[in-house]
Order: sequence, then C-alpha cells, then structure tokens
Amino acid sequence: MEELPVLNFPPYTFQIHEQDGRPFIFDRIRGRYVRLTPEEWVRQHMVHYLIHQKSVPSTLIAVERSLRVYKMSKRIDIAVYTSAGVPVLLVECKSPAVALVTQTFDQLVRYNLALSVRFLVVTNGLTHYCCRMDETGQSWHFLEEIPDYGHML
Repeated sequence: MEELPVLNFPPYTFQIHEQDGRPFIFDRIRGRYVRLTPEEWVRQHMVHYLIHQKSVPSTLIAVERSLRVYKMSKRIDIAVYTSAGVPVLLVECKSPAVALVTQTFDQLVRYNLALSVRFLVVTNGLTHYCCRMDETGQSWHFLEEIPDYGHML
C-alpha cells in the first residue's frame, strides 16, 4: 500500500486493510469498510475531527448523503444534524491534490439550496474553509475555524 499523505488534522487511528490489492478503510459512520481513495482519506479525517475535536455526536453525522438539487441527484460528503434531524453543517471533501477554488465552494452552495444549513466547510485535508450564513440569509461570512457542535446549533 502506498504511503498516505499527512493531513492538517490531529493524528487519528484508522482500521485499514487490503483486499484484492486495494486499500480499504473502516468508516464508523457507515459501519463498513470503504475503498480508501485520497478523498476518502480526507473524509475520514474530517469525520474524526468533528467527533473528537468539535464534539459532534457520531449518531448525528451522515456520510455521502444523497439529495436532490434542481431535480438532479447529488451527494454531500458529510452532513451534521441536530437531534431533531435538521442539518446544520455540510462538508465537501476533496483530494489533497485538488486545489480549493471558488468553484468548489460554489458546488457546496448549490447543494445547500436543498438544505439551507448555516455552516459550510470545504477541505482538501491540507486547507479548510468554513463559512456561516448571516442572520438575513443573504451572505456568507468566513470563519477562522469550524465551530464546536454547540455553536452550530
């Protein structure tokens, strides 16, 4: 298995194994092993970061959730919910080799049209951007860091 890049997250322990010469990583949210791609490596780090550093209950995280935007099927990498099932944060994960450009953020904003969450995060594992919708629902404000779960509510 090729060496995985060090990301801009605290170190976490993952269950990784090879099957038919391909690496798989255990996803605790989906409860199964999934193919370990560069994007999945970032996604799993972000899930652990939300749980361990931001106090998000793992039961309130969804990974690769499907949604409809303008009658098209789309997929959200990570969504965080309230205990009432209301989404409060969406995360778009990219491979560390992918630069985070305006189109990346625009993609997440389009997905948010179907959900209207207050917080959006884009990350490639090396750089993370987080923004919050203002109270008027008209503009996004970039934050210094991802808020703790209590502040997302």
